[in-house]
Order: sequence, then C-alpha cells, then structure tokens
Amino acid sequence: MKTINIVGVPEHFNLPWHLCIENGEFEAEGINLNWTDVPEGTGKMCQMLRDGETDMAVILSEGIVKDIVGGNPSSIVQVYVNSPLLWGIHVAATSPYQTLADLEHKKVAISRYGSGSHLMAIVNAQNNNWETDSLEFELVNTIDGAVESLTNGTSDYFMWERFMTQPLVDQGVFRRIGECPTPWPCFVIAVRNEVLAQHPQTIARILEIINNTTKEFKDIPSIDRTLASKYNQKLEDIQQWLRLTQWSQKPLEEKVLNKIQNQLFDLKIIDKKGTFAEIVKAM
Repeated sequence: MKTINIVGVPEHFNLPWHLCIENGEFEAEGINLNWTDVPEGTGKMCQMLRDGETDMAVILSEGIVKDIVGGNPSSIVQVYVNSPLLWGIHVAATSPYQTLADLEHKKVAISRYGSGSHLMAIVNAQNNNWETDSLEFELVNTIDGAVESLTNGTSDYFMWERFMTQPLVDQGVFRRIGECPTPWPCFVIAVRNEVLAQHPQTIARILEIINNTTKEFKDIPSIDRTLASKYNQKLEDIQQWLRLTQWSQKPLEEKVLNKIQNQLFDLKIIDKKGTFAEIVKAM
C-alpha cells in the first residue's frame, strides 16, 4: 500500500473524497489515501505543502497560485470545482452595519494571510472601489474564531463560503450583507513536486478515481439529503448549492491561470507572475 496524505476544508465540496475513501476505492488500488480536514483553510494548507506535512491539497485556486509563485514547491494537477466560490460577506447579527458601503474602513477577520478570506477581501475591496492598501486585518484562524471576533467587536466583517455560513445566519449569529463570487474556478488539486516525481502513476490513479465519482455525484440518490444532514444545512439551501456547483475533471487551462495571475498582480497580492509550466502539471 502506498500512503498519500491529502488535506482539504471540512466542507460539502469534499464529500466525494470521503465517499471514495469510505467505499474503499483507493484501497482497492493499493492506495492508502489519508485525508485530514483543515478548518483553517488555504493559508494553512499551503504551509503544510511547503513543510511536507501533506502530499496533496484540495485548495482554493487563488491561494495556491499565489503560494507557488512565492516559492511553494508544488503544482496544480487539475481543477476540482469549476464553478466560482460564492463568498458571503458577514457582520455580527447585532452590528450597526447594514450595507457594503458601511464596511469601507472597517477591520476584516481572516483565517490566515494568503487564505481565501484574505485574498477575497482584497478582491471585494477593489470591486467596491475601496483603497485596498489601507485594509486592516484581524487573524482569527477558523470560522469559530471569526464568530468570537465579530461578536466581541475585535473585527467588523468576515468573508466565508456563503452556504457553509448559512447555519450561523439562520441562528442569528451572523448577518449577511453581501456576496462576492470568485472570478475564476474555485478549487484545484495541488501536489508537492517531489511526490509527483516519485509517484506519478499513483497520483494519476487517485485523480481517475475521484473524477469518476464527481462526474456522477449529483446523480447519487438522495445526495441532497445526505449533504444537508452531514453539513447541518437546510435541504433547500443544499439543493440551490448543488444547482450552482460544477465539478471538473480537467486540467487548469493557461488562459484561466493568466486571468488569476493578472488579477492577483493588479491587486498587488503577487509582485511577479509564474509561467504555466512552473505552476501547472497536467497528469
């Protein structure tokens, strides 16, 4: 058995991986795929790839592109979710802020620097013609940390995946005052270059197995009920999310990478651009 360590966020996007693991599909191919949930998100997963704590990551496109350009010795092998991620913009339920305009000079909670919550706060600021250089950040690590920070008033707003935060909105913990979709496919699969060089066939087989599942994921009987129960969601919210979400089985295209890099460069999130060959390795 070859052991491959993989990380991802504990969110509904990644249920296909758990189904494949539970069904023994990787094991049947002699692969021990060891999954770890990382609630801290993309910034933490980038660090784990750098430190060799994981071999693979299901990770936000903009975050891993930024980190590879910054020296992370990993490559994007495939797009995992082709549809944009819909980021909800949240304040505490008791907050005086009612509109996006109210947040212009306010402090934003982020899970980590380099995470999606950090990068998308900059994208959102640009979308609203705010001065991105003057954004203030409060590091909160996880969604629980964000709840604490917004409730205590140490930060003013927090951006996170719109459907995963819906229970907090329903419970009256957060109030959502806007949404901000990513301008690109949201999740990709990244692999450390050392692992790609040593185990290319194993990585290719892992992709083949997950792709077979994501192709048919929406057709699994009662998958909406399974998702709603497992991720504490209302059935109608999950059904809407399923309609909006499109999984992918294809490599990242050069024109899409260029779009991501150009926007990150324009926002001063990266100060140089990498080449397609440096960032993407299609299997």
